[in-house]
Amino acid sequence: MIAASGLLSFKLGKRRARSQLENNEPLRSMPIYHGLYVSLWTILPPIFLLILFLIFKNNILDYLITPFISASTISMGLDEVIYVKNSLMNNISNLNNLIDSDFLSKEMAYSLYGKYSLGRLVIFGSLVILSIIFSFLTFKKLSVRFDARRRVESIFKFIFFLFSTMAVLTTVGIILSLIFETIRFFSHVGFFEFIFGTHWSPQTSIREDQVGSSGSFGAIPLFTGTLLITAVAMSIAAPLGLYSAIFLSQYAKPRTRDWLKPILEILAGIPTVVYGFFAALTVGPFVRSCGEYLGLTVATESALAAGAVMGVMIIPYVSSLSDDVMSAVPVSLRDGSLALGATKAETVKKVIFPAALPGIVSALLLAISRAIGETMIVVMAAGLAANLTANPLSAVTTVTVQIVTLLVGDQEFDSAKTLAAFALGLMLFAITLVLNIFAMIIVRRYRERYE
Repeated sequence: MIAASGLLSFKLGKRRARSQLENNEPLRSMPIYHGLYVSLWTILPPIFLLILFLIFKNNILDYLITPFISASTISMGLDEVIYVKNSLMNNISNLNNLIDSDFLSKEMAYSLYGKYSLGRLVIFGSLVILSIIFSFLTFKKLSVRFDARRRVESIFKFIFFLFSTMAVLTTVGIILSLIFETIRFFSHVGFFEFIFGTHWSPQTSIREDQVGSSGSFGAIPLFTGTLLITAVAMSIAAPLGLYSAIFLSQYAKPRTRDWLKPILEILAGIPTVVYGFFAALTVGPFVRSCGEYLGLTVATESALAAGAVMGVMIIPYVSSLSDDVMSAVPVSLRDGSLALGATKAETVKKVIFPAALPGIVSALLLAISRAIGETMIVVMAAGLAANLTANPLSAVTTVTVQIVTLLVGDQEFDSAKTLAAFALGLMLFAITLVLNIFAMIIVRRYRERYE
């Protein structure tokens, strides 16, 4: 209904502006802006009201349901009363389910459904009335000298500001939630024990009288495993990705580039679980066989196998972005270098690469972030063992894998075991932030500026 009313008001506003043009009256704004102005004011207020209804939906349903809860729930506990309310909320839109409910009589079910239907009608009527009112008011404002373009741009500017603010507030909310839960975790486990501990075993006893481990939360093995697998992945993705980008942007013919680049980017569209199967069933056994042939001890699930497959997966992140950045370097710089007698390789090394350095560093950072955040490949190819080692032939695990493991299933967010996931997430966020700052320093130091 909202979309239809917006389209109709757009047509009417645009038609009125065109009718004024037919009368040879000069418009201050084009007809399309008149239509957009009326359409936006017809759509936005009902959408805002609808969002408010959705936000307070549970409160409204609770207000409707509370008088109809049977008197027998007085003897129930709080959890049982909440269960009854949730059951009625989930079935309030279905009359048959309300009639069959164990908590309402048939008459009460009909009465509750009637009030619910009336409420939906009131909401729908409110949206219609609001849309008509604003459409009528804005339609009356249209005139020959009305600056519709400036008004439309102001509305879009406010919308963009609102969405950007929501993105920032979402980030702030995520950070604050991580900090709050991490503080709770450090009330159970010492800060230095977590940061500098070398043993990770988060299993804790559930009850005081239960025999079980008190838990060990040394995070060093997790971060070591994360950095080890990331280093293996980037040792494959960085050179292959950069050399592929240099070939595609500087040496390949347009026809070759047109079919080679999409084929390379297909690697980014393969599901990670497929990479995990490939690593576990093909690459892992192959690495172990090669190690045995050379007399080396290789784990069935090794960091080398997981990192190698992960490196292949993130090659498109490096190659595609670096290719776009190097292709965007002004042609005049390349032609000037070649005109001065430099070879193509010298031009790439001394001119194009320094000019494209910020974008290349961004591509590498994106690839590193993708490698750090990968979970499925590590679970299937590197295992869950938290080993403190720098040997890529050993089994290791990563921070993201342990976060998933800690939060799988029904968990109580009061134990150190579950809260450890938030501490790991915050530390991972801090490490990523440090990497970004370090990359910005490198870019500012070595970037070449051209007028």
